[in-house]
Amino acid sequence: MPGTDVTQLLIRWSGGDESALEALAPVIQHELHRLASRYMAGERQGHILQPTALVNEAYLRLIDWKAVEWQNKAHFIGTAAQIMRRVLVDAVRSSGRDKRGGGQIHVTLSQAEDAAAPARADIAALDDALTALTAIDPRKGRVVELRYFGGLSLEETAMVTGVSEATVRRDWDFARAWLYRELSRGR
Repeated sequence: MPGTDVTQLLIRWSGGDESALEALAPVIQHELHRLASRYMAGERQGHILQPTALVNEAYLRLIDWKAVEWQNKAHFIGTAAQIMRRVLVDAVRSSGRDKRGGGQIHVTLSQAEDAAAPARADIAALDDALTALTAIDPRKGRVVELRYFGGLSLEETAMVTGVSEATVRRDWDFARAWLYRELSRGR
């Protein structure tokens, strides 16, 4: 289904059209599975959450968001990425594991770009660092969330954030360096 059809279905769903949600369900499931697979690609076997459980939890949270005025597919993916990040962090923190101790869950910081970044980082530490970055500069935090957690391209991220692609590139480069420094301190 082309992006425009998805956008139209999202708009109809926002307007209360339940049949639009029925048509969207397979697309939503596919996009969430794509995001979950991206998140879980570097994880060890027996991880606390499997991709299907992550997809199901995110889907349940997303369908409750009836008041959202969806702008387009990229806006939806960005929101889904935000929700999946919360689901993962909540699962890690509620599992009773030490924040930076044994049994930690690892995620790669950047798979899409050649960057000087740690090979793996504790997801709770990454969330803490990203929260700190967002407190300092909300747009840079949002760019990381959309690019890293949402897998959006520079162009899609620019569309969602309402800034130029060049600004997104600068924010992305700065944020990766900043997060690398913060995560390196925690080692």
